[in-house]
Amino acid sequence: MGFGFFMESISVSNVGLRLRQYWVLTKPRVSQLAVFCAVIGMFLATPGVPPWGTVVAATVGIWLLAAAAFAINCLIEEQIDARMARTAHRPSARGDIGALQIIGMSGVVGGLGMAILYTLVNPLTMWLTFATFVGYAVIYTIILKPRTPQNIVIGGLSGAMPPALGWAAVADSVPAEAWLLVMIIFVWTPPHFWALALYRTRDYEKAGLPMLPITHGAQVTRLHILLYSVALLATTVLPYVIRMSGMFYLVCAVALGAVFIGYAWKLYRHYSDELSRKLFRYSILYLALLFAALLLDHWLPAWT
Repeated sequence: MGFGFFMESISVSNVGLRLRQYWVLTKPRVSQLAVFCAVIGMFLATPGVPPWGTVVAATVGIWLLAAAAFAINCLIEEQIDARMARTAHRPSARGDIGALQIIGMSGVVGGLGMAILYTLVNPLTMWLTFATFVGYAVIYTIILKPRTPQNIVIGGLSGAMPPALGWAAVADSVPAEAWLLVMIIFVWTPPHFWALALYRTRDYEKAGLPMLPITHGAQVTRLHILLYSVALLATTVLPYVIRMSGMFYLVCAVALGAVFIGYAWKLYRHYSDELSRKLFRYSILYLALLFAALLLDHWLPAWT
């Protein structure tokens, strides 16, 4: 009995380890931020509270397709990831999970996500989410990332789509307001990733990827970060300009943007890896707070 219990414990432990490895392939931190932006899009798509059944189904479906896309990304970049300290721990890079297993997992998870979106939400959301999957896993990962230093800029559209997906889930349409949210994330993406690339330049060099700090140098990259930070502030003011949001959001957007530009200016004038890390970490917090401000403003008619 003791031996059987011991073997059963080993089996349970192995299952738990394998599940954790599959979980890592979904890039949970990135997917959580994407799903959060999609949920904000759902709530902004209607004056009141959207149907909870739709919100839950769309959230699950979008997350499943995002998880499938990230798993395929890990498979395609397994050799690149193995050469980078930041990603060498991934089970795909370590060879802990094989290609067929990743493809199978992505197929099951992605297929389930598509089925949920098609049957419980609407076909438009399913097709837009699937197009985002293809854009990220194929166009960005295979075509753009290894070929051009503008990979983050051009390929950023797929990563910027979550608010439009959420909006489509509730409204069954994607109006100009939804695309404005996409534009905000599209402009946010380059300074966010280039801040990471600056303090991970050696990693990207070893991986053979043509990131901007490698092809054009750190000084040019820092200037691009500063310029995009200014453009980001201007872009985030547009929801107020078109009366999509009110004064509460405007104050938050300007304050958050001013801090972003402050980091970018310091980085441009006096570079350090630590400052670059701070900008990268702040950029994640910035996006979450900005979209939270949009939602709060949406529910504060006294400010509009």
